[in-house]
Amino acid sequence: MRFEVRLAGFGGQGIILAGFILARAAVLYDGKRAVQSQSYGAEARGGACKSEVIISDERIDYPLVIAPDAFLAMSQQAFDKYAKDVKPGGVLVLDSDLVRGGDLGSGIRLFKIPATRIAEGLGNRIVATMVALGALVELTGVVSRGAMEASVRDGVPKGAEGINLAALREGFKFSEGARSA
Repeated sequence: MRFEVRLAGFGGQGIILAGFILARAAVLYDGKRAVQSQSYGAEARGGACKSEVIISDERIDYPLVIAPDAFLAMSQQAFDKYAKDVKPGGVLVLDSDLVRGGDLGSGIRLFKIPATRIAEGLGNRIVATMVALGALVELTGVVSRGAMEASVRDGVPKGAEGINLAALREGFKFSEGARSA
């Protein structure tokens, strides 16, 4: 099993942290192998940002995402640039508060979540990416809920564990039993 995930948006949304949390969940808590890579613009906040994670039961020989099985779009720019790369049958999760969508390849399962509104309801819009990541994990089952929760507890800055766990769980709950939008 080789499962490729791309997370993209803009700096300041926690995209890099989300990739780190996902990779940690796979390796440390689900006993899988993972590789995480990232790229971002020169701007501290607001520039393009991308994190990629490959999760596998076997050795990962090539550490770059070729065609994502799952893609999380947290900005329209990210959607426009990367949605076309999702493989047929793949899952595309977008924050419907920030991304209007657009043309998709055939066979892509689109899931829209109001991640920013959910995060604002929790008291801090900065955790919107964690809400969306929870939805992606629930939709794909690439790692277990327990692994994600443990990874969040260990991987976010001290004092931010509670709101990040709440955000993750809201994403799980929002997408339980969900089908394509």
